[in-house]
Amino acid sequence: MSPAGCPHVNGFKVDNWKQNLRVIYQCFVWSGSAETRKRKAKSCICHMCGAHLNRLHSCLSCVFFGCFTKKHIHEHAKNKRHNLAIDLLYGGIYCFVCQDYIYDKDMEQIAKEEQRKAWKLQGLRGLINLGNTCFMNCIVQALTHTPLLRDFFLSDRHKCEMQSNSCLVCEMSQLFQEFYSGHRSPHIPFRLLHLVWTHARHLAGYEQQDAHEFLIAALDVLHRHCKGDDNGKKANNPNNCNCIIDQIFTGGLQSDVTCQVCHGVSTTIDPFWDISLDLPGSSTPFWPLSPGGDGSTLNGESHLSGATTLTDCLRRFTRPEHLGSSAKIKCSGCHSYQESTKQLTMKKLPIVACFHLKRFEHSAKLRRKIPTYVSFPLELDMTPFMASSKESRMNGQYQQSVDVFNNDNKYSLFAVVNHQGTLESGHYTTFIRQHKDQWFKCDDAVITKASIKDVLDSEGKGSCVIKNGILQDSIVGNVRVDWNPERTKHVHQKVRRLKTSTSNEIFFLIKYINKVFLYSTSIHMNCTDNTGLHFFT
Repeated sequence: MSPAGCPHVNGFKVDNWKQNLRVIYQCFVWSGSAETRKRKAKSCICHMCGAHLNRLHSCLSCVFFGCFTKKHIHEHAKNKRHNLAIDLLYGGIYCFVCQDYIYDKDMEQIAKEEQRKAWKLQGLRGLINLGNTCFMNCIVQALTHTPLLRDFFLSDRHKCEMQSNSCLVCEMSQLFQEFYSGHRSPHIPFRLLHLVWTHARHLAGYEQQDAHEFLIAALDVLHRHCKGDDNGKKANNPNNCNCIIDQIFTGGLQSDVTCQVCHGVSTTIDPFWDISLDLPGSSTPFWPLSPGGDGSTLNGESHLSGATTLTDCLRRFTRPEHLGSSAKIKCSGCHSYQESTKQLTMKKLPIVACFHLKRFEHSAKLRRKIPTYVSFPLELDMTPFMASSKESRMNGQYQQSVDVFNNDNKYSLFAVVNHQGTLESGHYTTFIRQHKDQWFKCDDAVITKASIKDVLDSEGKGSCVIKNGILQDSIVGNVRVDWNPERTKHVHQKVRRLKTSTSNEIFFLIKYINKVFLYSTSIHMNCTDNTGLHFFT
């Protein structure tokens, strides 16, 4: 494209082009209202292959949706001589003649105006703390900002076969409606809490609970309550279910047990919803990883001052483990009990990957929180930890592929759950990513704007204050979103200061193709001093 801009835009700027472009942004790109979101979820599929992923683009000259990755939109442009198309995820305009995304001042202005109109309807809503329920609120924020899950619930695709008021999927559907209704006041999730107590009794009561336990319990109940749906009745994945939960969160973990005598290998593949990772400093042996060695900068992470990275934890998780003489197995080749090694690798990756850092250590002699700092990337390449890459590893180290265009195993961070405090007294918060680089911190009823630096540096070394069950960072500089949530009146706690660091609990990451997320919006969570959960997609 020339410095003067794309000359092919003028062919589009005829008649009511501005109004037509606004309608496309309103209905199929930003989708601010519930009606337009449902229309997008149902209508935005490739007209050639029927897929709703693969970077969908819409022709600006006619009603046609096509995959950019599989070049279906390119075929349409060539056959119809329609030169311009719009990216339905980010709103960029692509010219097939210039073979590049283009900039046009008038179009950019329309895009920004429509984005601002839809901004307040993008699911940013606080949740009232009903009494030590921050463990639930932080996970709910992550789930409600998971794009494929959002599209499922906002398009009314659940067919309930349970008794009224007992289905968690129905309640989650209502919760999504509340989040994306445009209301700014904090939502009170009392019905959700009641159903959690009903279906996961180990989480009932007003004691402090673990966010990771709630995540697994919530996914399990949602999975069981989704089985009545049409997709839930199909069986084509490792968990013998094709419900929306398994489509998004289920992966396959391969376990290879190798006999040390005959070197025979016994392989099993088990489904998983999340991966729990050990940390240095725990009682579990953590193999030293030498900074500066091969692969030390994998995924863009660097070992500053010997800091542990998320990639380090994954390397440790997938390294061969000698089971020892006390755990001999009966080898089918030797027909006797022999010592063996065990190695875990990823056979199948989920769309949304959840990584849980095991910060809470419980043993007969010890109960504590592991304070080890773990750095994490915004983008994660899981290729080194795949079963298909096992043969190319040398002594547990992976030689990174030179094929930088292979994005099949790459993820982007969209959410992080953090834990502040100690094992006995703490609080959960969440960082959520919206669109390309817009981050927000969700602290129960309070939503504040955050930068990428806030997310990556969320070590929480500053002191924190708890008021009425809501913990607020003492860090100065966060920009408060333009609503002022009321504090819950049901929770009465003494004001106290916590002289402890923030810890990442869970990371949420989502798969992407050619650096574009597979669904209509992007959401990310980050943890710094994680106690548990990270979500990647």
